[in-house]
Amino acid sequence: MLETLTFGFLGGGNMATALIGGLIARGVPAGSIRVVDPFADAQQRLARDLGVHASGAPDAAFGASDVLVLAVKPQQFREAAASLLPYLPASGAGNLVISVAAGIRLQDMQRWLGGRARLVRAMPNTPALSGMGMTGLASPAGLSAQDRAIATAVAEAVGKCAWVDGDDQIDAVTAISGSGPAYVFFFIEAMERAAAELGLSARQGRELAVQTFLGAATLAGESPEAVSTLRERVTSKGGTTYAALTAMQGAGIADAFVRAMHAAAARGKEMGEEFGKD
Repeated sequence: MLETLTFGFLGGGNMATALIGGLIARGVPAGSIRVVDPFADAQQRLARDLGVHASGAPDAAFGASDVLVLAVKPQQFREAAASLLPYLPASGAGNLVISVAAGIRLQDMQRWLGGRARLVRAMPNTPALSGMGMTGLASPAGLSAQDRAIATAVAEAVGKCAWVDGDDQIDAVTAISGSGPAYVFFFIEAMERAAAELGLSARQGRELAVQTFLGAATLAGESPEAVSTLRERVTSKGGTTYAALTAMQGAGIADAFVRAMHAAAARGKEMGEEFGKD
């Protein structure tokens, strides 16, 4: 499906680069991909490393792309949409536009793009850079099955994806998986610190912590059993794991962790309201 489409990326940063690399690996010709980035060094890097057409501003050829991916920072989104608007079709179904900008609501995208596009809001995360991403997707009612399939295929070029219902649930996705890698890194940092305090080298601490997260996540993903069951199997009453979990429970870590994700979701909603103001 993707091999027959043309793509335009507004923004050429890390996430755009990961998506472009994933699309090319899936068979999309580099010549079918155009990228707009204001920085000359980014244009040169994209053209050199990926073989795509890179320029500093949208033009008619860019606007004619079947799929446009808006990979700009949230605070730049409205200006980027304004620069793109003159090149969108004035009539017909318009382009399929996929936004990966955090906090930008579908209703605001629709308004800023003059209703001249079919929209998907995507929330990927940074493991996409390693082809292990998780992306939440949402769209207005009525998006065609074909457009959903295209958006799914784009997201799956860098990992897995899940469709959710609207902006509120994308805020939840942002809190769980969009921001989620930072939580994992936070715990890895803590494990590295503990390893050093217990006499292990920095290299040993990092390897032990990273491989433990990787292995446990893989096991959780492959097992049909509840994560709580997997946890219980590692936890013998009175043993070392029991001592560690008892200390965590006493410190209220689980409740604090849940509160943190509620805070992230609330901030996502606030960002939508802030960036969507007229």
